[in-house]
Amino acid sequence: MSISAVDSKRRALGKGLDSLLPRVQTPATAPAAVHHATESEGGKPREIPVKMIDPNPYQTRGQIDQSQLGELAASIAANGVVQPILVRPQANGRFQLIAGERRWRASELINKETIPAILRQVSDEQAMEITIVENLQRADLNPMEQARAFDRLSREFNMTQEQMGIRTGKDRASIANFLRLLRLPLSVQNHIETGELSIGHAKALLGLPNQAGMEKVAEHVLKLSLSVRQTETYVQGIMFPEPRKKEPKPEVVADPNIREVAEKLQRALGLKVHIEDKNGRGRVIIEYADLADFDGLLEQLAG
Repeated sequence: MSISAVDSKRRALGKGLDSLLPRVQTPATAPAAVHHATESEGGKPREIPVKMIDPNPYQTRGQIDQSQLGELAASIAANGVVQPILVRPQANGRFQLIAGERRWRASELINKETIPAILRQVSDEQAMEITIVENLQRADLNPMEQARAFDRLSREFNMTQEQMGIRTGKDRASIANFLRLLRLPLSVQNHIETGELSIGHAKALLGLPNQAGMEKVAEHVLKLSLSVRQTETYVQGIMFPEPRKKEPKPEVVADPNIREVAEKLQRALGLKVHIEDKNGRGRVIIEYADLADFDGLLEQLAG
């Protein structure tokens, strides 16, 4: 592929983001920092002082891996920031981060003076939506962070699961599974967030009818370090317990004299005979298979 073809493809891919984020219009009374960042080149990246940027209040990522952040900082120190961050100007002359928090924090870590940034004028609602969607398109969010992000898109932007799938590139079934995680007790959610329990464990726990049961089973799983398959089997055992087998009745040792009498009666009558005796009292049970046996028995007894 030629260089011109690659450049053309990149420009085409950039149109989607550009249509979502309107460019900053430079007012006559704009602060000097904003005016410098937006003059002439409009939407192109400009170098902005790192210390002039405020964090994103709509950030959905709760945890940042410090070792990975250190690796990114080392890469930036060696090669610079390859992809610009996205910010919006504020009335006080400072900037608020929209997307690119890890790049910004890594730049802070190495005391970098400026960072390439693209300025866009967006509302609070747009900034929140862009932040959530941008984070969901990344692979480093833990399952609970993704679940809460989808929940915010649903509650605060009235998005359906299908709309969220279109915006984030995820299928509807995955989104539904992430949202189900919010049914777990907070203690279990914390275990998932820290990686002690996987999303597979979570799906198994969601098969239980109440949160108290989920908490109890989660602690059992953590204590024994059960795998996902073992957890599924354990939950199934709770939900569908096997009926207890009846304990066999203890075998009664028959008195040899009683047994001998029963055998004599069986030979005489030609039928099966049981004698139940307890301290000289009991009963004689004679079994017959059909009416012919019964009639024969009556004749012998009456004869």
